[in-house]
Amino acid sequence: MSFLLNLYRQALDFPLSFLVKNNPIPQHPIDELNLDLSQPVVYILPYTSQTDFVILRRNCLSVGLPDPAEHNDIAGKSLPRYVFLDKGNSVFRGKTAKKETINIFNQYLDLHRKDPHLNVQIIPASVLWGRSPGHEGSSGLPKLRLLNSLQKMIAAIWFGRDTFVRFSQAVSLRYMVNEYGNDPKLATKLTRVAKIHFSKQRISATGPRLPNRQAMFRNLMQSPAVLQAIDDEIRLKNVTPEKAKREAYKIMDEIAANVNYEGLRLADRFLRWLWNKLYQGINVQNADRVRKLALEGHEIVYIPCHRSHIDYLLLSYLLYHQGLVPPHIAAGINLNFWPVGSMFRRGGAFFIRRSFKGNRLYATIFREYLAELFYRGYSVEYFIEGGRSRTGRLLTPKTGMMSMTLQALQQDQRRPISIVPVYIGYEHVIEVDTYAKELRGAEKEKENAGLVIRVIKKLRKLGKAYVNFGEPISIANYLNQHYPEWKEKGEAENDARAPWFSSAVENISNKVMVHINNAAAVNAMNLIGTALLSSRQRALSKEQLIEQLESYQDFLTNVPYSQDMTLPQETPAEMVEYAFNLDRMGLLVEKDNFGEIIRLQRDAAVLMTYYRNNIQHILALPSLVASLILHYEAIQKDLVIDTAKKLYPFLQKELFLRFNEEELHAYLEAIITEFERQNLIQCNANILTLNKSHVRPLQLWSAGVREILQRYNITISILQNEPNIARADLEKNSQTVARRLSILHGINAPEFFDKAVFTNFINSLKEQGYINNQGIADYRKLSSLSTILEHVISTEVTLTIKSAVETIHE
Repeated sequence: MSFLLNLYRQALDFPLSFLVKNNPIPQHPIDELNLDLSQPVVYILPYTSQTDFVILRRNCLSVGLPDPAEHNDIAGKSLPRYVFLDKGNSVFRGKTAKKETINIFNQYLDLHRKDPHLNVQIIPASVLWGRSPGHEGSSGLPKLRLLNSLQKMIAAIWFGRDTFVRFSQAVSLRYMVNEYGNDPKLATKLTRVAKIHFSKQRISATGPRLPNRQAMFRNLMQSPAVLQAIDDEIRLKNVTPEKAKREAYKIMDEIAANVNYEGLRLADRFLRWLWNKLYQGINVQNADRVRKLALEGHEIVYIPCHRSHIDYLLLSYLLYHQGLVPPHIAAGINLNFWPVGSMFRRGGAFFIRRSFKGNRLYATIFREYLAELFYRGYSVEYFIEGGRSRTGRLLTPKTGMMSMTLQALQQDQRRPISIVPVYIGYEHVIEVDTYAKELRGAEKEKENAGLVIRVIKKLRKLGKAYVNFGEPISIANYLNQHYPEWKEKGEAENDARAPWFSSAVENISNKVMVHINNAAAVNAMNLIGTALLSSRQRALSKEQLIEQLESYQDFLTNVPYSQDMTLPQETPAEMVEYAFNLDRMGLLVEKDNFGEIIRLQRDAAVLMTYYRNNIQHILALPSLVASLILHYEAIQKDLVIDTAKKLYPFLQKELFLRFNEEELHAYLEAIITEFERQNLIQCNANILTLNKSHVRPLQLWSAGVREILQRYNITISILQNEPNIARADLEKNSQTVARRLSILHGINAPEFFDKAVFTNFINSLKEQGYINNQGIADYRKLSSLSTILEHVISTEVTLTIKSAVETIHE
């Protein structure tokens, strides 16, 4: 029997090797599932299928997992390394698992009772044939159903490239025996848990059935909120009921997605080609967090940072290849142009206007549509920044979508809603040239088909892309902890007026941004850019550059900003060599009698600020500490920490930093300890002094906050000259002085005179009590802050600021 079975499997293996691609989820199961290969493993498959077994075996061998076709030899016993849970006659209609499977489990459990050091790992593994969930109203089962032999062959031909093998978290039999001892029904309990797990896994892989668009529209038209909005439209605009309803349907048709599974499969083919064309690799971290939420039945809201139009394509593609359902995506109405608008809509995009102001009907329909998506169990993605970042930093969050998310939670939401912050980073952003022009004052080009064609013609290798999933935020848990009154249910229309609501929306939005920054991906591009831009001449000797990269790398390894942050694994020398192989890096090498000098071209220096800004938040506090020690040359350690704490609220607000008061003190202590370990500074009797032989690396470290502190000083100087200046004039004058400073002192960062950064700082000054509710500045408090800043800003720059401010005041 065994001979015939092996012969049959070999016969299957030949055609399947051509038809079915290896697609393991996760891609590195040994590391991501923390498997201990020194202990035996047993694979459990949901139902008997030799085709599935062959595909499982091929995927196991491709990722270095033990061969399921071999046996585990334990204490003189030879037991199978795989079991089938169900006979396979139907999708889990049987009430009990196969007797053979229970018998094998019992034998493994007996071995554990005899050997306290044995720990067999049970790995649930299933083969996902296609991912279509079917449509509402259709009678057929999803493509993920159990297939007979003929259907399997058809599926192998049609879905072979879309077949995935999902490995789940291993179950420790040692834990089970320790927990339940000699329970004779333990093997049966194991199989029962496995059945539930595979059922949840199928749901997480396919998601709910795709909506019938027209049926959804009819359902929305019956919503009390929409009916009330239509009545208001009739009354306020004096239109007929038929016209108001037509307008409502028109709005729904403009907004709603029209997801098509075959469209997703075609998009997957195109995107696979695109990533191979664009990137040398896509690094994904912490996807297990999302898979866990999906298995637990959470409604998932993905909130990525927004660097490029590539973002939503990349995230949907990766989620699909992580065995998850691509989300419905809130896209700007500017992307609804021919031909990509309908393509995006079939891929899950629903379109949103830039502003709802003055259009209550539109606002109501959009809110109700979003709530309907949540209610039906569809995952959703939106960009809380509102638009793409032109500077490489996170933008101040727009809270409209978050507000609607919280309202949906209150409207009889059946499943828990969890937010998954996502950091997306690139070694080269396609639109970065355009961003630089826009920040210099060029008008934003409207998206159109011609623009898409021009972008496609520029496709080339752009280095690597990074997608890191941050720590999820359970909205209900957060509200329970900070706003217990949220459960006091009010009218949907009045939710946003509840005393707790606006505060909760703002705080959760800010927490999302902090979690995105926590998951930052540090790479060769932004480290090299940071080092070179820290030099006023935008140039360093090769030895200096490598030394500075090593200092950054050692610091971030020994004093990590967060546990979710990822670091490059290459050596500094390898990073430099890699950067020269990237297109459009803008690096030049000049040689003299002393060796090689690496510098940035002037235009490239402007663009490089974008990549530096991606990780500026990570280096801001060590940069501030370095700046204080460098300018004072000898300073008390306590004074450094105290001064950093005074400036921290402004940096925290601007850069979405993560530390509370207690964490901040410990982090500042760790920074000083690491600088001392690197011999950049010396500490004697609580006095921090420069190490003269390592001044240059400390100078480069200090440059990270140089421009931020200069901007702060501009606004404070204006306020000191005119404490009761109008808010709009303060922003305008700050920008004017910053532009002059950037020209006179060669500051290349376009965000240096961006209005948004000044608006943010002025808000922080008000929150910290430097400006009162009447808009009048506290001169005494400002003087204290100004004294700190003037000690860490060069005299030349300080004089330029004072001269410009006095000119404006006159």
